[in-house]
Amino acid sequence: MTRRIIIVGGGVAGTMVANRLAKSLENEVYSGELEVVLIGNTGKHIYQPGFLFMAFNEGFLEQFAREEKYLLHPKVNFVMDAARHIDVDRKRVITGKQSFDYDFLVIATGSYPDMESVPGLAAGGHTFYTPEGAERLRHEILNFQGGTLLVTIDVPHKCPVAPLEFIFMADDYYRETGIRNKVKLKYTYPIGRVHSLEPVAKWAVKEFEKRGIEYEVFFNLEKVDPEKKIAYNMDGSEHPYDLLIAIPAHRGARVIQDSGLGDEDGFIPTDRYSLKMEGQDCVYVIGDATDLPVSKAGSTAHYEADVVVKNLISELKGLPATHRYNGKAFCFIETGLNEATYITFNYKQPPQPVPPSEMLHWFKLSYNEMYWLSARGIL
Repeated sequence: MTRRIIIVGGGVAGTMVANRLAKSLENEVYSGELEVVLIGNTGKHIYQPGFLFMAFNEGFLEQFAREEKYLLHPKVNFVMDAARHIDVDRKRVITGKQSFDYDFLVIATGSYPDMESVPGLAAGGHTFYTPEGAERLRHEILNFQGGTLLVTIDVPHKCPVAPLEFIFMADDYYRETGIRNKVKLKYTYPIGRVHSLEPVAKWAVKEFEKRGIEYEVFFNLEKVDPEKKIAYNMDGSEHPYDLLIAIPAHRGARVIQDSGLGDEDGFIPTDRYSLKMEGQDCVYVIGDATDLPVSKAGSTAHYEADVVVKNLISELKGLPATHRYNGKAFCFIETGLNEATYITFNYKQPPQPVPPSEMLHWFKLSYNEMYWLSARGIL
């Protein structure tokens, strides 16, 4: 009897898990004992860190996109259809066209930036967290002649260091174009420091002060007036801008909300070590879809994939799932157009940014190209 593992979501997390399972269990897959099914709602696989480079005219979407079917192991059954409902009691996934029963399920449905979360934001602000947003923002950045560039941030959001990267790259870009003295850069954050990770916040403040970047904490965007170009903080203060870049709160996928599996924001209660959905022994959750207190980042999904694949293999062989995720994440941080630093951390070990260098910037650019090997389950 054929057993079936279903992965819902064709982003970095889902693609890595599908490929690694198919490679690790090739005998079972080719003999028909096991079927690996990947359900994704698009045929395009996009490397999302590329959006930041697109915004500064350092890349184009076609550089950061591939056809999903060409990234997958030939024995992964790729179903290009949107998952409409996940029934964990009946162990079934229902798409727009058919339904699939499963023995094990991996939910990797990701998250999305909700530009409708604040009144006026979609009309008055820009974001680099979507391909369309990055392309529109590129036009604004390249044609900006001076004034106030305001960055607002809500939580949770994916790639927590990306807003810092953006403001540092903007500083460098306008210095290179010779108009930095005409540009007021202002970075805001919703809690009492400029980043959720305290060591990163302390490091970033020193960089801000060195570069003349203004910052404000306890800034929680309440509404935006697109006509007057004013952003309103929840404390009642008004903040005029000429160019507003927003990182809005992210939400879990619609199918998670429709299936009643997540919290109010659509994120799934997940065991922080086993990565199993709370109360469901046959369901793993990975990447942005979890409610874990870790960064919603590609590296997080990468390290989680290692754990999930090993545990699925163990369980298929009748062994207990003994591998544990320790909260590990690794993030490059672009500190301008030509330098970068990085942080690595886990549940117990806090991050410590290292001195920026051109070498680390080139490591970052190199990984932008090598990412496709990770997605294929090779790297």
